[in-house]
Amino acid sequence: MATFADNRKAWHDYEILETFQGGLSLNGQEVKSIRGGRINLAGSYVDLKDQELFLVGANIPPYQPANAPANYNPERARKLLLTAKEIRYLIGKVKERGLTLVPLKVYSMKSKIKLEFGLVKSKKKQDKRNILKKRDAEREMRKAILRG
Repeated sequence: MATFADNRKAWHDYEILETFQGGLSLNGQEVKSIRGGRINLAGSYVDLKDQELFLVGANIPPYQPANAPANYNPERARKLLLTAKEIRYLIGKVKERGLTLVPLKVYSMKSKIKLEFGLVKSKKKQDKRNILKKRDAEREMRKAILRG
């Protein structure tokens, strides 16, 4: 399983409640571009439109810019391929207040390009600070134990 892109900022900014995986509906040059590691998930999100889920805001540049079609849009919305049961479950969860869907990583599984996304709740600024303080304290304890 090769990982092509990670959204590390999502782990810092959000509390991830559940993770899901789904296929991405892509055209040929987008697949080649992703396999080359040229995808950016920064600022992207998963949106619900007409009982379907779409990856919005992910930037996939053309594989060969000189040969790209004239109407190619690198930030177009890409459909997520999930089961109807999963989509119904996610629709119910997203309608709850404060929950959203954020892409976490893009990877390959059995020659298919998959997207892992999470059902997330935004963290407060104080929560982020507490986590950083806790991480620093744990690091100091490990250093003290190794020295000691």
